[in-house]
Amino acid sequence: MRINKVALAVTALLAASQVHAAGFQVSEHSASGLGRAFAGEAAIGDNAASLARNPALMATFDKAQLSVVGSYVSPEIDVTSAIGSAEDVAPSQIVPAMYYIQPINDQWAAGLAIYSNYGVGTEYPDDFAANPAAGTTSIMSVNFNPNVSYRLNEQLSVGAGVSFVYATAELKRNSGANNIADMEGDGHGFGWNVGALYEINKNNRLGISYKSKVKTELEGEYKGVSTSEASRAESMNPYAGQNTVDGNLDINLPSILEVSGYHKLSEKFAVSYSWQYTTWSDFGDIIAKGADCNDIATGGGDGVCLVKEEDFSNSSRYSVGGEYYLSEAIILRAGYAFDEQAGKSTLSIPDTDRSWYTAGLTYKASQALSFDFAAALVAGKKITFTEAVGSNEYAFTSSGDAYIYSAQMNYSF
Repeated sequence: MRINKVALAVTALLAASQVHAAGFQVSEHSASGLGRAFAGEAAIGDNAASLARNPALMATFDKAQLSVVGSYVSPEIDVTSAIGSAEDVAPSQIVPAMYYIQPINDQWAAGLAIYSNYGVGTEYPDDFAANPAAGTTSIMSVNFNPNVSYRLNEQLSVGAGVSFVYATAELKRNSGANNIADMEGDGHGFGWNVGALYEINKNNRLGISYKSKVKTELEGEYKGVSTSEASRAESMNPYAGQNTVDGNLDINLPSILEVSGYHKLSEKFAVSYSWQYTTWSDFGDIIAKGADCNDIATGGGDGVCLVKEEDFSNSSRYSVGGEYYLSEAIILRAGYAFDEQAGKSTLSIPDTDRSWYTAGLTYKASQALSFDFAAALVAGKKITFTEAVGSNEYAFTSSGDAYIYSAQMNYSF
């Protein structure tokens, strides 16, 4: 069934939203960026991984460069309530990325970014009492993003790209041994991005970038109470006689605006900052459809497999970072970021404000080869919310932090 990576992420995301950025974004695009809490990412352009944030930065490269990134996310998220508790509901995960930039001449450059903007995995114990609203979720998305840039003059450069987003997703909900919803699928969507860079001088740069919203369409299979014989005759057992049917789901991924600055204040020290604005209001309710479904449980009716209401508002992310040039071979970094809550807290996404505390370094092994390393503590606020599980409403408390470790290799040709 079409079950958008985001759709599924929202349907069952759960506390893992506290691991990454607001909502269900993945921010781990580079180790160099993580070290400064991704401050200044649309303006710095210190390696090819900057392509994930602003295509105009390719204009600053005079050599081809390849960057390969691997980030390890280790969350420690617990959920408690009067009807049961669950520990470590968000499994650890690896977030890979790769970038390549190729200058063509003094004005033109091209590049390819392969990374993820959205993804999560959550897993509750099989006997967790709130599994009708919790359960298991696994989502993976990959963004294939070719770009070009053009230098207008010594100060101003522009860039643009297109995105092909591929996603797979799986969701399971149960009530004891009874299946409520079991769906999996894959699909794709398309989007575009633009950016501009203004170089005041070699030590001061300003950047702006914009990523369009993406309508993601997934198709696959669904099995649940809306495909049982009871969906046609309410007097029957909704957990018996469930059929596996084809289904689909369309979801809008929000657009992202980022404004950044970078200023090298001395030979040894530089500061950077960013404001990122995400239009979460573009993301509506999740409605999975299938010709053979009849959702009587939530009032969806004929042709509807599942309805999940969501309440998202536009949100901002603020970050500031610093770099210290210890020597020609070593750069030290530190940063702080504040992520605003994007959605009304629910058991599927107990979103909350979070603070990022980060540190990292670059080691230049040679003129062509360098390595970046970084670590971060993402501290989420403890939050309590109420949600219906079956016909009853309960209070849930979500708490926990996440630890992120990232490594990156950069090679210039």
